This record gives sequence, structure tokens and C-alpha cells, in this order.
Amino acid sequence: MRLVKCMTALLCAVQVCLATLAGATPLSITLPPETAVFKPSAMPGYALAQQKCSICHSADYINFQPPGMSLAQWTAEAGKMQHVYGAPISDREVSAIGAYLAVTYGSAKVNDADVQAASNAPAVADAKVDAKALLQNNACLSCHAIDHKVVGPAYRDVAAKYAKDPQAMDRLMSSIQHGGSGKWGDVPMPPFAQLSPDDLKSLATFILQQ
Repeated sequence: MRLVKCMTALLCAVQVCLATLAGATPLSITLPPETAVFKPSAMPGYALAQQKCSICHSADYINFQPPGMSLAQWTAEAGKMQHVYGAPISDREVSAIGAYLAVTYGSAKVNDADVQAASNAPAVADAKVDAKALLQNNACLSCHAIDHKVVGPAYRDVAAKYAKDPQAMDRLMSSIQHGGSGKWGDVPMPPFAQLSPDDLKSLATFILQQ
């Protein structure tokens, strides 16, 4: 009998706890702002790492890798992001990012012949790329959509904001190229510094037409 009373009391206590939790206000957690940044460099891979790598992970990820990694190891790591995780980077960009990481975080030297070759590999001459291909290749659609907010604003909302601005094209091209935060909230937009003026104009034109 005593056991039955104990079990009954325990069940009552559990029910009270569950009822209390059910009526409680949902817990809200605010994460601190991102403070990790890639180490600055004049190498071409620095701008690419800022723009492409930060789409998927924090700069802190780099610090989790073993120290002293070689050019081949860092390039393989960048290549893994491309082939395994689908990062929107070309083979040339993999080489440039690998060279930057190997010099800045690894054992390579900026004047090494293989580092220089990887950093300055010529771009393949492509046919004119349209805006939709640029959006896809630069993972813009991971954060934006045409008609609704994702992480960043909808392109239609951007077009509406700049509709009566005579400097809309220049302002939007600059925003895409340099990135920033504060215009549409606290979430930062990475810079797309590697895009050519023609690419920037194609993207800005597409967005303003929505």
C-alpha cells in the first residue's frame, strides 16, 4: 500500500511539472553577434574566402584545423567544400582560397612558386553569364528570394526601396560589391569583391527589375 501511495504521489508531481512547463513562456535565446573574421591579406583568396566561405561557416572553422597545413592540404580542404558540400566555388577559386589559407594559417610562404601560381591562375574565358547564373553560382539564393524574405530581404522589396532613387544602380552595385549590415537588419551580407563591373551591373539590373 505504501508503494502505491508513493507511486501516486510521484505521478502527481510529474503531472504538475508537465502542466507548469506547458504553460510557461517559450524560452528565447539571443546569440551574440559574429566576431570571428578572416585574417586580412592582399592575396586574391582573401576576398574569396570572405565572400564564399562565410556563406556556410564562421571564420572560426579555420582555427579548428591542424596548424601548419601545407598548400596541398589547404587546397584539398577547399576542394572538399566544393565537391562534398556543394560550395559555389570554381576550381580556380579553390586554388586561390587554398593558397591564401596555406600562407595565412599554414606553412606556405607567399613567395613560393606554387602559391604564386595558385593565386594568379587565369580565369577561364566564359561566354557572357546571365544574372540568374550569377545568382546561382554565388549562392545569392541561399539568403534571398524574389518575393519573400529568407535571411536577407526579398529582391522585390529591394527594388521597391530603390524605385525612386536616381543613384539606385550605383548604390546597389556598391552594396553587392562591398557587403555590409544595418540596411535590412543586423545580419551581415558578405562582400562580393571578386565580381566584375559587368557582373555587378547584371545583378543590380536584375534586382531592380523585380
